[in-house]
Amino acid sequence: MSLKGRHILVGISGGIAAYKIPELIRSLVKAGAEVRVTTTKHALEFVTELTLQTVSGSRVYSDVFAAINEHSTEHISLPEWCDAMIVAPATANVLCKTASGIADDALTTTICSCAARKPIVVAPAMNDKMWENPAVQHAIETLRAWKNVRVLEPEEGPLACGTCGKGRMPEIEVLQEALEHVLTPDTMKGRHVLITAGGTQEKIDPVRFISNYSTGKMGVALAHACARRGAEVTLVCGAVSAPVINPFGTIRRIDALSAQAMYEACLTAWPTTDTAILCAAVADFAPVNEANEKIKKQDGQTELTLQLATTPDIAKALGERKQNRQTLIGFALETQHEKTNALRKMERKQMDAIVLNSLRDSGAGFGVDTNRVTIFRANGHSIELPLLSKAETAEGIIDALL
Repeated sequence: MSLKGRHILVGISGGIAAYKIPELIRSLVKAGAEVRVTTTKHALEFVTELTLQTVSGSRVYSDVFAAINEHSTEHISLPEWCDAMIVAPATANVLCKTASGIADDALTTTICSCAARKPIVVAPAMNDKMWENPAVQHAIETLRAWKNVRVLEPEEGPLACGTCGKGRMPEIEVLQEALEHVLTPDTMKGRHVLITAGGTQEKIDPVRFISNYSTGKMGVALAHACARRGAEVTLVCGAVSAPVINPFGTIRRIDALSAQAMYEACLTAWPTTDTAILCAAVADFAPVNEANEKIKKQDGQTELTLQLATTPDIAKALGERKQNRQTLIGFALETQHEKTNALRKMERKQMDAIVLNSLRDSGAGFGVDTNRVTIFRANGHSIELPLLSKAETAEGIIDALL
C-alpha cells in the first residue's frame, strides 16, 4: 500500500513530542501524500505555525473562529477531504476529551467530526504517571472500542521530565507505518502467515561464523505487507539489518540465527500457519564441530580445514508436512540456469509457488533496496515483475499469490 496521492490530516496537541511532527509531515510528503494540519493552541507553544505550514504546504487550522479559515466549518471540511487522520502527540487532555465527546477547540472538533467516517491513528505521549492515570486508561479503552480508531501503545524510555518510563510517542517510522495499516484493506484478516528473513550464521568458534550477504530486507518487506492487510505474521529472523516496524503488534518476531534454530522455529509454527513464505537465505552447510575457544593461527600455519555438514532443509520439511489448507511459497536466488533450477526446487520441495531472482539482474539480490523477480506457480502460470522497490515487490508477490 502506498501513501502516494493520499490525503492525510495530521492533528497535533500540546505535548513536548509535538516538536517531532514536522519530521513526520516531511516524511509523508516525501512518500507522495498531501498533508494538512490541525492543532490545539497549546501545540503551537512547541512548534510554530510557520514551520507546520512550510513543511505541509498548507494553512494550519488552529482556531475554530479564525477569520482566515478557508471554510467556515474547517472541522467538517477537513475530515471530508482526508483519507485518514493521525493525532500525534495525543495528550492526556485530548484523549480524555475525545473519549467523552468534548469538542471545544480546532483539534477536538475535527476529531469528533472525523471519527465516525474516516480511520484515525492515535499516538499517546505523556509522562508515565499521567499515562497510568485511571481516567486516561479509561479513555484509551473507550477509544479502542471505536470502529475507526486505532490507538498505538506509547514506548518506554527517557521522558521529557528526566525520568524513564512508558509514555514516549512512537518513532516517526512507526507512525507512518500505522497510517499505511489503516489505509490498507484487511484482505488477509484471519490468516496466519509464517515468513523467514535474513541470512543464517553457522558458528565456527565464539568469534567466527559462515554466512552470506542477506540483510533480510525482502523478508521484512513481506512481513510488513502481510501485516498491513490484516494477517497475523510470525517472522523468523536470521541475521536481519532491516528494521521490523510493528505498530499494532501483529508481527511476532522470533530470532533464529542458525539454520537449525530456524528449522525448529518453522516446524513449531507450521501446524497453525495458513501460508509460509520462505525468504531467508539459509546456509546449506554448517561446521560439524564448533570450537569452544577462538581458533588461533599457529606459527607457520598456511591453511585451515573445516569439516562441513548439510543443514536441515526447511522447505522440504514443510512441504512434506503440508496440508491441503496450507500454501508453501519459496524463494530461489540463482546465478545460472535460473528458471530450470527454480522449477526443480519448487517441484522437489512440494511448493505451491516460487519467487525467482538472479544476481545477474542489476538492482536485484542482497543488500539493495530494489528487486526484480519472476513468480512461478506449480500450476504452470508465471508472472514477471519489473525492477521495483522491495516494498513494492512484496505487494506484487502478495497480489499474485495470496
